[in-house]
Amino acid sequence: MKSMGFARTGILLSVMFLISLIVPNSPLAEEKPKPSLYQRLGGVYNIAPVVDEFLEVLYVDDVLNANPRIKEARDRVPKAYLKYHVTSMVCQASGGPEKYTGRGMKESHQHLNITENEWQAMRVDFKKVLDKFKVPEQEQKELIAIVESTKKDIVLVSAEMKK
Repeated sequence: MKSMGFARTGILLSVMFLISLIVPNSPLAEEKPKPSLYQRLGGVYNIAPVVDEFLEVLYVDDVLNANPRIKEARDRVPKAYLKYHVTSMVCQASGGPEKYTGRGMKESHQHLNITENEWQAMRVDFKKVLDKFKVPEQEQKELIAIVESTKKDIVLVSAEMKK
């Protein structure tokens, strides 16, 4: 009688094993990795036009243009160069294969004396451009979080300016 119980157990285990092979979407199957932000945005060919428009908007922003150091930097650095580097940076930061090879945020911005007000103007412009391109809300939140992570290196107001 004991051998009959072992036989039934063996058959039951064999059937369960075969079912697990037939049903690939079982809870035991591995979950596919979530697509990166880069992939969800559509890659470089969708990111580049957003960056292009964003920089065009920044170039005519009255709040930013009131800072003479920003104006001087814009006159010195070709717009195409800036667009290329910002596109590479966004692609890399969002999980894409492109590599940003420019200077660090602090090194690139410390001489501009960017204020909190100028930072907020940039954020408003960024949000408007993301909305214009119909970037989904979740992806907007992730992009804004990436931008916010750079604030400490960009908004460098001296103690005299804070008074």
